[in-house]
Amino acid sequence: MANSFIQAYVHYIFTVKGRANFLKQEHNNELQKYITGIVQNRNCKMLAINNMPDHVHIFLGQHPSYFISKTIQEIKSISSKFINEKKWYKSKFYWQSGYGAFTYSRSQIDTVIKYILNQQQHHKKRTFRDEYIEFLNKYGIEYDEKYLFEFYD
Repeated sequence: MANSFIQAYVHYIFTVKGRANFLKQEHNNELQKYITGIVQNRNCKMLAINNMPDHVHIFLGQHPSYFISKTIQEIKSISSKFINEKKWYKSKFYWQSGYGAFTYSRSQIDTVIKYILNQQQHHKKRTFRDEYIEFLNKYGIEYDEKYLFEFYD
């Protein structure tokens, strides 16, 4: 019987709901390790993760048994439960609905990793809103402004 093979590298972007729940820098390391565990438990390979106070970038090698929508749904639901159990916020923590998922070829891996790991420097020069819209435009994704994230510029 023949095996199935897949090579899919996916860059996920998702964001925090509500200004009161911005990700605090002191929790970044613990949150990133926890999300990495979620990814690895789904047989995906974490290539890079980084977050700003209002959004997260994850780059991973996608496992064929997990659809993009299932992967991000589980990452967001399990990590929000973790954040709420840790009681990092007085109010309940939520991720905003929706996400961006962009695929790359093997030859682009290093470039995407560097981009994600350089988020703090990158956002000194441009907003998350500008960054996200650039991704949508770069990939030719049609969108209606009213369905984009709540941006906090």
